Amino acid sequence: MNNLRNSVRLIGNLGMNPEVKEVGNNKLLAKFSIATTESFKNDEGEKISDTQWHNLVAWGNQAKIAEKYLKKGNEVAIEGKLTSRSYNDKDGVKRFITEIIVHEILMINTGNK
Repeated sequence: MNNLRNSVRLIGNLGMNPEVKEVGNNKLLAKFSIATTESFKNDEGEKISDTQWHNLVAWGNQAKIAEKYLKKGNEVAIEGKLTSRSYNDKDGVKRFITEIIVHEILMINTGNK
């Protein structure tokens, strides 16, 4: 059960191509986002869709996979852990960001036929 303490699993579509860069001692970092959409009917019977965007960070081999195979619009399943951090923007304002550190990526629909 320890693996469930901070575990996130999502299936969604990439909102952009991964942004990949090398940091530190040849460590590869990929940043990208996915959208998850839930649909339900309201009291009037109208279909309502709610889309949430999730910021993802992948390191090392997962970053290599993201760089090589993932493109905007692809449907993927990811597993990782939720993290939060803060930083000061260029105006000195403290900003907070929540990200998912990706441990596994599964390509569901890459759009290649």
